[in-house]
Amino acid sequence: MSFLNLEGKTFVVFGVANKRSVAYHIARVLEAHGATVVYSVRSEARRDSLDTLLEGREVHVCDVAHDAQITNVAAAIAEKHPTLHGVVHSIAFANYESFSGKFHEVSRADFLEAVSVSCYSLIAIANALRPILHERASVVTISISTTRMAVESYGYMAPVKAALDSTVVFLAKSFSRFSKVRFNAVGAGLLKTSASAGIPGYVENYMFAERVIPRQEALTTQEVANAAAFLLSERSSGINARTVVLDAGMGTNYFDADIVKHAIGGIYPTLDS
Repeated sequence: MSFLNLEGKTFVVFGVANKRSVAYHIARVLEAHGATVVYSVRSEARRDSLDTLLEGREVHVCDVAHDAQITNVAAAIAEKHPTLHGVVHSIAFANYESFSGKFHEVSRADFLEAVSVSCYSLIAIANALRPILHERASVVTISISTTRMAVESYGYMAPVKAALDSTVVFLAKSFSRFSKVRFNAVGAGLLKTSASAGIPGYVENYMFAERVIPRQEALTTQEVANAAAFLLSERSSGINARTVVLDAGMGTNYFDADIVKHAIGGIYPTLDS
């Protein structure tokens, strides 16, 4: 038996888009430790594109923007799996194509769509799967390392992730009325994923993060997957209603002497001497 003790347990993973997805890396860790992973992807086209990557796996289709599809996928999963030991929610969407880059100009429709897909879907999924969740199941979502820093290029997704962090807390409390199911989030720092590539200015921010992180190396998707697998396991049984920040120390190092010197050198040239 491995330390995580995931052998013979069943998990549902929402959000695999390609081999670089956080969800895919989490699923690989779970499978490597002997767990059964059931996959749910956004569309038939997405399932077709993952045919080789997820060959031989059970893959369902569910667009979480539609309650009926969430209800249907929960019923389909329940037919084959009477008990789930955990759920991975790795879903986020923002329409950056129509976003001007100025937060105060975000449209009501775009903001609410992002909340619906990225945040409310966790509530809907948890409720739909509730009848088959093991009493001590673990639900893990993927958030960001901080929602208190106004990174302009990230647009309106940070407030949505703040709502997601709060949702984790309220779901944990609500489910505690009838179970011991835990809800947690991994607050990940900047990652090199296909989804992040679509965020304006992300590459520059990613490169800056590499400078700020004490080890001078960016956080990896595998590190996020490892943390998520831990939270899904019984080894993290004392952790509930939390966003576990995973940023490789970036949040402690913004005032690194070399970075400060480089940033203000053009303003105060004498500091470069």
